Amino acid sequence: MNLVTLIILFFSKCILFAQSKSSVIYLDTENFKKKVFNYTKEKTWNYKGEKPCIIDFYAEWCRPCKIISPYLDEISNVFKNKIYVYKVNIDKEKEVAQAFGISSIPAVLFVPIKGQPQLLIGAHPKEKYYSLIKNVLKVE
Repeated sequence: MNLVTLIILFFSKCILFAQSKSSVIYLDTENFKKKVFNYTKEKTWNYKGEKPCIIDFYAEWCRPCKIISPYLDEISNVFKNKIYVYKVNIDKEKEVAQAFGISSIPAVLFVPIKGQPQLLIGAHPKEKYYSLIKNVLKVE
């Protein structure tokens, strides 16, 4: 094997290892309605989860989404037993994105157990996400 092939193999193994360590949950429309909020049947916000969550509205082609993705993977592991970290692909789950008025991505929704969720639009430093977990989700 040449050096380029070895490097490609090494990085592909690293990516697979990193992905296997993530606790992020990918949601389709049906699971979103079951686990988060059934916006077709309920008009008033009613979060269905038993612990706070973060919902990342993203697209595969979005560079800023790719920048924050490792932050959310890290958060999903650091707070594994305290919060859920969900991802919703807006290209595949257009109905969910439209229901929440998502027109810019990345859009990250911080959902506390009680109270209203807070939306963060755009890519921000990792510390901003941790700050919102502490201040909005009330999780440390």
